[in-house]
Amino acid sequence: MKDKAFQDYYPDDVSHCYGCGRLNEHGLQLKSYWDGEETVATFHPRSYHTAIPGYVYGGLIASLIDCHGTGTAAAASYREAGREMDTEPPLRFVTASLHVEYVSPTPLGVPLEIRGSATKVEGRRVWVSATVSAEGKICARGDVVAVLMPEHMMPGK
Repeated sequence: MKDKAFQDYYPDDVSHCYGCGRLNEHGLQLKSYWDGEETVATFHPRSYHTAIPGYVYGGLIASLIDCHGTGTAAAASYREAGREMDTEPPLRFVTASLHVEYVSPTPLGVPLEIRGSATKVEGRRVWVSATVSAEGKICARGDVVAVLMPEHMMPGK
């Protein structure tokens, strides 16, 4: 994708998340983008992301939904406010609630597509629904309630 990912707009001091932090060299570094009214990310699980041979660890699936959900929340909030993602103050979201339904085993060795949509933007909260698919088949569904990062969580506060 030629556009910057949502996570590329996060300020450096809050870009260390294991799932989506661009500054976490050991993390997943998930990248999410707009695709019309939905958001999309692709992730290539490594052999060590295994649960049992041939299948992806469920905690990884939850992490992908979680981080794609908070990225979608940020992008949707900027869009709702009529702002570009590089404007101040930055809108950084954290997870208030995460629900994951594992629909079918997720195969290892193929790219995973994570799709999301903000179903509701209300004040400091955004509700996001997401799916994780492998080879066009939905393997997991999730719902994230994301909340604007509280001031006391910002570094230096």
